[in-house]
Amino acid sequence: MAIDQARPFTPINIAVLTVSDTRTPETDTSGDILAARVEGAGHTLAARTIVKDDAKLLAAQFDQWIENEQIDAIISTGGTGLTGRDVTPEAFARIEGARDIPGFGELFRWLSFKSIGTSTVQSRACAIVARGTYLFALPGSNGAVKDGWDGILAEQLDSRNRPCNFVELMPRLLET
Repeated sequence: MAIDQARPFTPINIAVLTVSDTRTPETDTSGDILAARVEGAGHTLAARTIVKDDAKLLAAQFDQWIENEQIDAIISTGGTGLTGRDVTPEAFARIEGARDIPGFGELFRWLSFKSIGTSTVQSRACAIVARGTYLFALPGSNGAVKDGWDGILAEQLDSRNRPCNFVELMPRLLET
């Protein structure tokens, strides 16, 4: 990581959402991994839930968290594949005022290629910023969650990361 230890660390509030018709709090291993990494990095786990693979329900949950001033970022796991039940990107498209962060998905697939080869083309991992809140959609596998957090989010959600990071932009996200 390009962490500048001379800079202060600013913890942020992160919500974790698991997208699944089958996982429960007891079987949500990818959500467990994310929650542990969020807290292990010094951030606050602001909320955590499981929502079924339904674009309308997902968008409603995302909107509720976006409106919560105590949540700075949302990381979802699941729903980014190619099947009919994979609707997380479609839920993102329903969010008013959303702006794509295309480099996130591009970098995720590049990192994932190192782990799973060409199978990474089946991932629709993506990110947006909406009304001052970051939203990141990772695939539901444990490996994908680790790739996304360890390879991208751990650095970009660390205020000490140089030359730039998502945290330092937060005060300006609502500029017009």
